[in-house]
Amino acid sequence: MLSKIMPKELLFICLSGVTTGAAWLCFYKALQIGPASVIVPIDKLSILVSIFFSYFVFKERLSLKASIGLFLIVFGTFLMIQQH
Repeated sequence: MLSKIMPKELLFICLSGVTTGAAWLCFYKALQIGPASVIVPIDKLSILVSIFFSYFVFKERLSLKASIGLFLIVFGTFLMIQQH
């Protein structure tokens, strides 16, 4: 089954795994340095980077349902920031 995956796709899968692991290591290091009430909202807002990237690079559009979900995530994150 692995032989059916194109080399370029396999490269992107591996790079995705490496960057995900690096992101988790950075997240845990940030939690050691600062309070979770500051770190977590910043981490949650990283979804905006992913959405912008997919929109501008891959020309993906958000459905109404996904847009509402994104709004709720961002709104909830700003509520967490306000409580700090």
